[in-house]
Amino acid sequence: MSKAIAITMGDPAGVGPEICLRALDSPEVAAHCVPAVFGDAAVLRRCAVQLGWRLAAPVVSVGEFASMDRRQAVVVDVPGLELSAFRPGKADANTGAAGYAFVLAAIDAAVSGQVAAVVTAPLHKVALRQAGVEWPGHTEMFAHRTGAKRWCMMQYSAELACAFVTTHVGYAEVPRLITARRVLAVIRLASEGMARLRRRNPKIAVCGLNPHAGEGGLFGRGEEDRLILPAVEAAQREGLEVEGPLPPDTAFLPSRRKAVDAVVCMYHDQGHIPVKALAFDSAVNITLGLPMVRTSVDHGTALDIAWQGKASPSSLFHALRLAGRLAGQTVPPKPGNLHQK
Repeated sequence: MSKAIAITMGDPAGVGPEICLRALDSPEVAAHCVPAVFGDAAVLRRCAVQLGWRLAAPVVSVGEFASMDRRQAVVVDVPGLELSAFRPGKADANTGAAGYAFVLAAIDAAVSGQVAAVVTAPLHKVALRQAGVEWPGHTEMFAHRTGAKRWCMMQYSAELACAFVTTHVGYAEVPRLITARRVLAVIRLASEGMARLRRRNPKIAVCGLNPHAGEGGLFGRGEEDRLILPAVEAAQREGLEVEGPLPPDTAFLPSRRKAVDAVVCMYHDQGHIPVKALAFDSAVNITLGLPMVRTSVDHGTALDIAWQGKASPSSLFHALRLAGRLAGQTVPPKPGNLHQK
């Protein structure tokens, strides 16, 4: 039987409501899971009416969802948005607070075992900040809410997978956040994640921080020699197949991508740019290290096209498919426990 998977509606002002409507009405999605959209039902109804679509799924409360058999697609109503002050395409403090509430409700449903995984539609970071939410994105929200001791973001696609040492911070902050301990933790998480996805011992490449991976100390402040290389060597001593630090400008060449399963990146755009250039419509965001499966679309709120029926649900469908696949694994394999194929 298909597993129930929570989908958070994202920021109501963005494309989240319309791609959630697509998911609720999709035979493709139904073949992989039982979708449960956590969001404001009134917003979904309004979006459906504006687009001339239908909202056929029944609406239930959070309490009703907890006690039902969860065999059909539903909308789990998490109300609170003031519709009179809400305008599609314009994110603000109200929409930021609503989007955050959807996420917390879905996480709690996963922690209590009501859903097998959580898939998230995009939030608007400025709206979150205006709402007083201290976390810059989903990854940090999930880590805090679940009490995860180690975690990282991974952007995954068939073409390229990247795990990140730092994520939603300014470039000036990146060097001080890179430590050998953190780099080693992300290497381990990337290895475990790719072992689970590929069902074999993975090969991991690690990027340097500076141009040419520091060029022997000519660029930067020796981050490669002081911080990244010791983490790589520690991972190798643990039996993980890992190489680096590699010059970032050659780490994503076709020959390199074929030779490794994932690349550990030091900062957000070091990996997001190649992933989105190669697989914008199919890449999936995964949070590694959580006590649950969490995947996400790999795009933003797209306020400029919100509620116009133009947004492609492709990334959401890929995220749902991957979440269903991961949630169906009973004993996740770890690196070293699998023979190379």
